[in-house]
Amino acid sequence: MRASHHSRTFFLDGPVGRIEAILWTPIRSATPTLAAVVCHPHPLFGGTLHNKVVYQAAKSLDGAAVPVLRFNFRGTGLSAGTHDKGLGEQGDVEAALDFLATEFSGIPLLVAGFSFGSWVGLRVGCGDPRVKELIGLGIPVNSSDFHYLRKCAKPKLFVHGSNDKFGARAKVESLVREIPGENRLVVVENADHFFAGHLNELNTAITSWLLERHPELSALDDA
Repeated sequence: MRASHHSRTFFLDGPVGRIEAILWTPIRSATPTLAAVVCHPHPLFGGTLHNKVVYQAAKSLDGAAVPVLRFNFRGTGLSAGTHDKGLGEQGDVEAALDFLATEFSGIPLLVAGFSFGSWVGLRVGCGDPRVKELIGLGIPVNSSDFHYLRKCAKPKLFVHGSNDKFGARAKVESLVREIPGENRLVVVENADHFFAGHLNELNTAITSWLLERHPELSALDDA
C-alpha cells in the first residue's frame, strides 16, 4: 500500500474553541468510500496527534486511500480549553466527526483511537449513526471502563500488545468475547503498549482488516 495525499493543517470549531487538526486526503478523483478520524492517547502523559501509534494508524488508513483526520484534544498543542478527564473530549470527537460528515457528505465514517483515545473515541463512535466501524489500539482496560462496548454491535478491530501494562491480555480477550457484533482481536506478541519495534505488525493488522472489509479500497489505491 502506498500513501498519496494532500495534507491540510487547520483548526476545527470545537465545543470550547479551536481544535488543531491535520487532514490527509487521497490524491485521486474518485469519491472516497470511507473517511476516518484517529484519536490520540492521554494528553497529560504526552499524547498528541503526532504520537507514533496514531501516526502509523493514519498511515495505514491513508495507504488504503481513506481520508484521515487527526486532531489534538482540548488543551493539547494549539487546541483551546483544558483537559476534562474524557468527558468534554467526547465533544471534541463529535466536532471531528461533524467536520468529516460535512467534508465527505454521505460517506460512512470510521473512528480509531489509541489508549485514552480509544476509550473516548469508541464511546462516541458507538453512539453516532454516521460511524459504521471502529478500531481500538492498546485499549487501557486495566484502568478504564469499556463496558459501553457491550451495547455496541458495530464491527470492531482491536490491536493489542501482549506485554501491554495498561491492558492485561486476558482482560482484553474476555472483553472482546463478550461484546456483540463482528469483532477481531489481533495480539502482537512481545509488543508493549506503544508497539515499540512492532509498528509494522500494527500496520499489517489494520490494513488486512480494512481491505478484507472493503476490497474496493485496493482498487482505489491503484487509481
